[in-house]
Amino acid sequence: MKINFKAQTNPVSDSDRAAKLAEGGFGKYYTDNMIIAEWDEKTGWGDANLVPYGPLSLDPATSVLHYGQEIFEGLKAYSQPDGGVSLFRPDANAQRFNRSAERLALPQIPEEDFVNTVKELVKHESKWVPQQVGESLYIRPFMIATEVGLGVRPTNHATYLVITTPAGAYFNPHKAVTVWISTEYVRAAPGGTGAAKFGGNYAGSLLAQKQAAKEGCDQVVWLDARERKWVEEMGGMNLYFIKGSGNDATIFTPKLTGTLLAGITRDSILTVAKDLGYKVEEGMISIDDWRDGVKSGEITEIFACGTAAVVSPIGSAKSAQGTWVVGDGNPGPITMQIRETLLGIQHGTIADKHGWNVRVL
Repeated sequence: MKINFKAQTNPVSDSDRAAKLAEGGFGKYYTDNMIIAEWDEKTGWGDANLVPYGPLSLDPATSVLHYGQEIFEGLKAYSQPDGGVSLFRPDANAQRFNRSAERLALPQIPEEDFVNTVKELVKHESKWVPQQVGESLYIRPFMIATEVGLGVRPTNHATYLVITTPAGAYFNPHKAVTVWISTEYVRAAPGGTGAAKFGGNYAGSLLAQKQAAKEGCDQVVWLDARERKWVEEMGGMNLYFIKGSGNDATIFTPKLTGTLLAGITRDSILTVAKDLGYKVEEGMISIDDWRDGVKSGEITEIFACGTAAVVSPIGSAKSAQGTWVVGDGNPGPITMQIRETLLGIQHGTIADKHGWNVRVL
């Protein structure tokens, strides 16, 4: 896929950009340019264009507005000690993007083209990459069905875009969050779209998120659809449970069943935890196991992980069964060790033994 450069000729000033970067936050400001490419059923993918960031013009009958046929990804670019910039595991995002595309009957994009479009946009917007550890340039590739016409059918036209936004901390990593375990609603069912990264999964979670906020909680934990007892994931993040303490601790995460997202941060932490000398396990954990494990002290720490939040400690859980506080309710030492190790790899201060970082500059 060829990339044509038609970049913004009047970018944000250095002082304005610096002020926006200093403000922090997530998804508040967007960089000067974006990538856009079109796919047609007859001709396939056309060239990608790097163009000024701006609104899209869509016909009111555009299919994505009616049937929700769209997918997206989330990855980050990190500053490096020598002043350069690296992406973290973009190949894994490209692969997941195509798995989502297949499930939503959208066209797949060659992995090389996905990575190259992301790299070129980040290279062009490198001044927007924050310099503080824990901060990054968040990258949002997405694809929407853009056939014009009503009628439920796979689209014959699609648009692929990439936008970027500077990202500070999603949650305060030094403050444990409180979660609401939803027994009334479910996120996904076997054979459904739970493993795909598309907007419908997130839209369907918002009512439960409102319920969580009403209960004084920061996020929702989802249970399985069949029995409403097996823990799956949290909001847009995967979950980890630490059993025991010190060098003998076991790092446990719910296994992938096809109903939860195969998180790239989740996968990375499985490897990082092994590198740190911990035993790791994937399996099933019920809401009763969670309650009893916290009560007995077997479960000593819990955290969530994802691209946006990286690692977010969980201090307590609320449900219809009551409230359970893990440990003293504060971030645990192993959680923070894993977080700092992963961030160190991403920012180039800890050796990248697995070749995860892809240099842009």
